[in-house]
Amino acid sequence: MLEFLTDVKKATPIQRKKELWDIEGILKDRLNQKFKFDLRPIKDNVKIGSFKTKADKMVFNFKNEYVIVDVEELHQYLKKNKLKDVNLENLISELEWNIILPKS
Repeated sequence: MLEFLTDVKKATPIQRKKELWDIEGILKDRLNQKFKFDLRPIKDNVKIGSFKTKADKMVFNFKNEYVIVDVEELHQYLKKNKLKDVNLENLISELEWNIILPKS
């Protein structure tokens, strides 16, 4: 994921634990705004999230690609639909803001 970012800043251990984000940076050739990204891995086909996160974007790391979704839009979608578990393919089609970056 780092290869797609400029002006990168890593979260401190306290920020990772309390604010729930991993890195901050600007997506090269995509956006000109700095965002905080949650890079926590998927475990047992589940990515644990929190409504308390300070991350702007959530990154799903797959074998051939990264899928980035907007955290605020994701939270609104989950609340509106009263969901706890969602299929990523459904999210990509349901959410307006997402970016898919192929791995090299």
